[in-house]
Amino acid sequence: MKIQLPGDVTYIIHCLQAAGHEAYAVGGCVRDSLLSRTPDDWDITTSARPEETKALFGRTVDTGIQHGTVTVMLHKKGYEITTYRVDGEYEDGRHPNEVTFTSNLIEDMKRRDFTINAMAYNEEEGLVDAFGGREDLEKGIIRCVGDADERFTEDALRIMRAVRFSAQLGFAIEEKTRAAICGHAENLRKVSAERIQVELTKLLASPHPEFLKYAWETGITAIILPEFNRMMETSQQNPHHSWNVGEHTLRAMRAVRADKVLRLTMLLHDCGKPECAFTDEDGVDHFHGHAAAGSRMARGILKRLRYDNDTIDKVTELVYWHDCEILPEIRAVRRAASKVGTALFPLLLEVKRADLAAQSDYQRAEKVKWLDRLDSLYEQIQKEGDCLTLKDLAVTGRDLMAAGMKPGPQLGRTLTALLEFVLEDPGKNTKEYLLANLPKET
Repeated sequence: MKIQLPGDVTYIIHCLQAAGHEAYAVGGCVRDSLLSRTPDDWDITTSARPEETKALFGRTVDTGIQHGTVTVMLHKKGYEITTYRVDGEYEDGRHPNEVTFTSNLIEDMKRRDFTINAMAYNEEEGLVDAFGGREDLEKGIIRCVGDADERFTEDALRIMRAVRFSAQLGFAIEEKTRAAICGHAENLRKVSAERIQVELTKLLASPHPEFLKYAWETGITAIILPEFNRMMETSQQNPHHSWNVGEHTLRAMRAVRADKVLRLTMLLHDCGKPECAFTDEDGVDHFHGHAAAGSRMARGILKRLRYDNDTIDKVTELVYWHDCEILPEIRAVRRAASKVGTALFPLLLEVKRADLAAQSDYQRAEKVKWLDRLDSLYEQIQKEGDCLTLKDLAVTGRDLMAAGMKPGPQLGRTLTALLEFVLEDPGKNTKEYLLANLPKET
C-alpha cells in the first residue's frame, strides 16, 4: 500500500538516504495514514547518529539528543528524527536508564508499545511491518509488541495509552494485552499526574469516552480515579434513572460534544452522589445536595490531576449548576444566565441535555420540551441583546459617583440592585432611567 508522504518528510528521508543512511516515517503517522486519517505530525527514524543528522540540515534542535532525537526545522515546522535504538533497563517504570544506538530497524521497533505504532514506511521499500500492525488495524485491536508484561513493566504509562488508543480508534484490547493491564495497573502510581492527565483528556475527548469503562474493568481507575469506582458502585433506584451512577456517567459523556470542559463536566457531574445517597422508606434513592458536593470534589480531583485553573474553574461551576431548576420563561432564563455567567450558560444547557440523554424515559418528552424552550429563550435573549451582566449595565460606578454617591461598598450594592431591575425588564437599561431610580440605602 502506498502512503502519500508530505514534501518535507520526503525531502528529509531522501537527504538521509543520499548520505548513506536508512530513514523511514514511523509510528503514529504511518498508523493514521493506513487508517486514511490525517496525521497530527510526522516522525522519522533513521540509522544515522544524531550528530550525522545535524550535519545534514541547516536548522536543528536537540530535542532529546541523549535518546537520539533531533528536531529538524523546515518551513517553520519541526520534524523529530530519532536514531534506531535499543533501550536499557527501566528501573523507574517509565524511562530507560540508558539507550544504545543500533543500525537495525527491527531492533528499534521491538521497543515500541503497540503493533499499530510499530510500522515504518518509505517510498523505496514501502511498509515495514514486522509485528502484524497492519493486520491488527484491520481486525481493530490494540496489541502489545512482543510480551505485554514486559512492555508495561518498562513503561506504566503504556497502560493508559492502550485504553486511550482503544477509545480514539474504537478498537478492542487484545486478550493478553488486557490481562497484562490488569496485572500491572498498580504501576500507574509511578507515573506523574501530568502524564496521566494528558492520556485521560485524550481518552475523554475521543469518539468513545465511554471506553473509560475499560479503565474501570482493568483496575486503572482504582489508581487514577477511585471516585469513579464509587460511582460504579452507587445504584440509582429512581424513576428518572435506568443505570447506576457510573453507567449513567459513561452515557452522559458520550451524549455531549467532544470538548475537554464538557467531557470533564459530564465525567464529574454526579461524582457527589455516592456521598449524598440515601434511600427512602419506599426504596427510592435520592441524592440531595449532590451538585454542591460534586463541585467541591471535582475541584480536588482536577487539582490532583494537575489540570489548569481555567479548566478547573469552568468544570466546577458547571458541576455546581448542572442540576439547577430553571423555569421556562424569559425572566427566569435571564436571571439564570446572569447568575451562571454568559460564558458558561450555553455550556450548561449542553450539560443538561447530555444529562437528560443518559436518564430513563420517564417524563422524557416533557424534559426535552423544557430544554428546547430554554434554548429558544436564551437565543431570543442573545438576539435582543438583553443586559445580563454588570459590564453591560447602562451606568457605571463613575456615573453613580457623578450623581453624588460616595465611593465604597454601597456602589457595588447599588449596581447589583440596578442589574436586578434590568434582568426583570431589559427596557429599563438606560442611563436616564437607572439614575432616576437609584435604590435607597437601607
